[in-house]
Amino acid sequence: MSSEEKNGKEGLIEFYSSYRELFEFFCNNTTIHGAIRLVCSRNNRMKTAFWLVLFLVTFGLMYWQFGLLFGQYFSYPVSINVNINSDKLLYPAVTVCTLNPYRYQAIQKDLDKLDRDTQETLLTLYGYNYTNVHGSTNTNRRRREAEAPLPYPLERIPAGEKHQRHARSLDNNENETMEVKRQDWNFGFKLCNDTGGDCYYKTYSSGVDAIREWYRFQYVNILARVPKTDTTNGEQLENFIFSCRFNEEPCLTDGKYSHFHHPIYGNCYTFNHKRPESETWTSSTPGIKNGLSLVLHIEQNDYIPLLSTVAGARVLVHGPNEAAFMDDGGFNLRPGVETSIGMRKETISRLGGDYSDCTEDGSDIDVKNLFNSEYTQQVCVRSCFQAIMVERCGCAYVFYPLLDGAEYCDYDKQKSWGHCYYKLDKEFSSDKLGCFTRCRKPCQLTNYRLNAGYSRWPTKVSES
Repeated sequence: MSSEEKNGKEGLIEFYSSYRELFEFFCNNTTIHGAIRLVCSRNNRMKTAFWLVLFLVTFGLMYWQFGLLFGQYFSYPVSINVNINSDKLLYPAVTVCTLNPYRYQAIQKDLDKLDRDTQETLLTLYGYNYTNVHGSTNTNRRRREAEAPLPYPLERIPAGEKHQRHARSLDNNENETMEVKRQDWNFGFKLCNDTGGDCYYKTYSSGVDAIREWYRFQYVNILARVPKTDTTNGEQLENFIFSCRFNEEPCLTDGKYSHFHHPIYGNCYTFNHKRPESETWTSSTPGIKNGLSLVLHIEQNDYIPLLSTVAGARVLVHGPNEAAFMDDGGFNLRPGVETSIGMRKETISRLGGDYSDCTEDGSDIDVKNLFNSEYTQQVCVRSCFQAIMVERCGCAYVFYPLLDGAEYCDYDKQKSWGHCYYKLDKEFSSDKLGCFTRCRKPCQLTNYRLNAGYSRWPTKVSES
């Protein structure tokens, strides 16, 4: 026996000659009920086995609970707080477009030629005689015959043939028109790379879609020839907006709106956009009299019919410092009606760090912002596409801002840009370019949910 045992005292650290002695000491001195039973019932093997299994199961359950607890802790759960306030709110920016693409004087001759070639295409493919319907003279026909046709003509393609094969089309000199069944033919135009070794058809099953996309493709090429110094605004503001009031105060004075031109939606005017903080519109009371009220005059003179097939105005509600993407969230207003639009503002705040990979202002994203606006995911995505477009196709898409040193695509200068663009656009839609991955969501995001009501305007009584 050790001297400590002789003296009847316990040492600070006890040493045992075997694990069995250590286990028995633990079981005899612990408060764990199952451990005591393991020692007390050692003479009964069945009882010992039962308590051993029960002991192991309870220990397993305890550590399973520990695993769930730590797993929940390291998963960074998100709590959502919804606050409803009635304080004075910042009023959004409102962009209104004429839906009338403007005919720039610098490219008027090119647009006229495009219209003449479109008439010839309609006659060749569909037997539709534009001159008879609209009363044009034979002078335009003789002019078309003397001019060289536009490149990338629209053709009829047998539906069963592969896009890489040459399509068959009617001879321009034929007088009779073949009856075309929709299921038997596709419509499209052929695009090739610089060498001509890689070609494919941009095809559509609908002739209406085909000719509109073909016209749009030709229009983009022509639009690239507009000089950068062209400051033509098309129709003046007062010819489009007859009346503007915000909170019952006039809002057509200088500095209350900004102007830009959209190639498809025409002249656009934005109210409450990038104004000084002291002059920014605010609203605290709902109702028609406490918001923005506009009276618009819809003109259809000199429309480009295949680019703008509707009459009315296009409206977009967005943040005061955000870019206006009319294709994404805009909607059309009908002429001859009064439209009342209710708005509900929703603000989303995302936690960064381990909770998400959101960005505060886009400064930590390796994509140059080409738009003169604050960061949004759509601004970044379009800037990313434009940069890749310039890199791979050698020119920029005319609907997006230019990069330094780049020029807009025109098949007179970049013969194969259409072949490159449509392939790139397909990769972009499937996110093979990685733009949606690189362009992270902002940590602060404001959305405006809209609902509209309509009524006939003006009434017969008010007209008289």
